[in-house]
Amino acid sequence: MTHLRKMMLEELQRRHYSEGTTHYYIRKVEAFARHFHCSPDQLGPQHIREYQAYLFTKRKLSPGSVTTHLCALRFFYIQTLKRPWSIADTPYPKKRYRLPTILSQEEVAQLIDAAPTSFYRTILMTLYSTGTRRTELTRLKVSDIDSRRMVVHIQGGKGRQDRDVMLSPVLLDELRAHWRRLRKKSVWLFPGNPWHTGDHPMSDKTAYHACAEAARCAGIRKRIYPHVLRHCFATHMLEAGADLYTIQILLGHHDLKETARYLHLSQRHLHATASPLDALVLKGRSQPES
Repeated sequence: MTHLRKMMLEELQRRHYSEGTTHYYIRKVEAFARHFHCSPDQLGPQHIREYQAYLFTKRKLSPGSVTTHLCALRFFYIQTLKRPWSIADTPYPKKRYRLPTILSQEEVAQLIDAAPTSFYRTILMTLYSTGTRRTELTRLKVSDIDSRRMVVHIQGGKGRQDRDVMLSPVLLDELRAHWRRLRKKSVWLFPGNPWHTGDHPMSDKTAYHACAEAARCAGIRKRIYPHVLRHCFATHMLEAGADLYTIQILLGHHDLKETARYLHLSQRHLHATASPLDALVLKGRSQPES
């Protein structure tokens, strides 16, 4: 381990950054150094601006991805090297707001039913039933399933925040069957390795594969990944009458604005408001073609 890498790792650990963020930030700084074939402490603002342009023009990364690269570099220069950082010189790119992909309840059922393995089926049902993030899913332990209170404990979520979500009776039955199918009992709800017998949790890539394979088998052409089922969880709850504050708590959002975007996706809210065109009295209104 290089001296700089050790310094950055210690700074991240002192500030109690999550393991995932720690590894991500270190990888991004290493990629920055490799790009210029130079130690990062020898690089400055001009190199950062060049690298930012490279990420957009050559790598074709999204504004959100470029921002995460800049966050890692900003931490390295401010916290590790104790150097100033000018937002004016290296501004964060404006994010492009896109409405997420949403499946109908019928499509979600098709997706789950098309899962090629029972392990994948359980993953999809857990994602949709609880609205967990993929990293939260991989860290679920058997002890997190509280069948007496009918809740699932999400521990160490985004921002190291714990929360509880409802435990569906349908999901509980599926998890019990899943537990009986496992060849080797583990503390992890979804053990790693190809035989699901490992003493470590599965990779978050497994959840991606579960979504992609099930979508392919179901003939769903939309791009399906774990976060889509989280969006479906929130949108379908809103359509069923749940209030935004409840959904905010279940999703683990810090800001209600994050949750409010699901108002744009809810059919119940969209259909509750008529278009102003419907109120106009128009002459020569078009008749439907026979």
